[in-house]
Amino acid sequence: MNKPRALSRLNGLVSHETWASLIGMIYLALIVNLLLVVACLPMVVLLITTDPAYSWPLLALAAPLAAPGIAAAFRAFREHGAGGLGPIRAFLAGLRDTWRHALVIGAAVTAAIVVLLVDVRMLSNTAAAVITVPLLAVLALVAIAVGLVALVAVSEVPGARLRDVVRASLYLSLRRWYLTAVSLAALAAQIAVFATAPALGLGLTASAALFFAWTNSRYTLRPVLDLDEMAAAQA
Repeated sequence: MNKPRALSRLNGLVSHETWASLIGMIYLALIVNLLLVVACLPMVVLLITTDPAYSWPLLALAAPLAAPGIAAAFRAFREHGAGGLGPIRAFLAGLRDTWRHALVIGAAVTAAIVVLLVDVRMLSNTAAAVITVPLLAVLALVAIAVGLVALVAVSEVPGARLRDVVRASLYLSLRRWYLTAVSLAALAAQIAVFATAPALGLGLTASAALFFAWTNSRYTLRPVLDLDEMAAAQA
């Protein structure tokens, strides 16, 4: 007897626009999670079925293939915020428009991380390890941060020259290091969730972590994306 009254009160407190926005965000998250799993399937299968400590060469080969899916997810987030294409069409459009640049970015970041981690392994037992290991670890984080911002940049401006994208991403990710640190923390939290509960990480939290990183990275790129002018044009 009291449930209809409670529901009517809740509907009175929350507008239809708010309900529609909430449902749209949930739909976006679920669809992006599903499409991410499909786009990053080689990487996902290796992470679930193998021990990364032994299968890291295969993971290094599969990692660049995940980059286009991540860029496509960023495109879906942008289209949703702009009221453009739906999640599925936006994701597919993102794959079509960014896969070349995204593959190059993914391959470059993966190669840099592999080289740096191999160096860490080789130098960890030397006298210089106190200085070199932290430095190499920081460089690996910088490579990940630049790659993340670059993927956001190509999802925003697919036709931009890759050299300009990398230069702007490197400069701005270091200049706005506090935003970069928050984005990396969000990705680290997602990795922790995936390590403990893969189904939860793939089904629910992946899109949330990427959305948070996308928001931060997009703000990091504000000086070169002219987001204020874009928002005014859309209005």
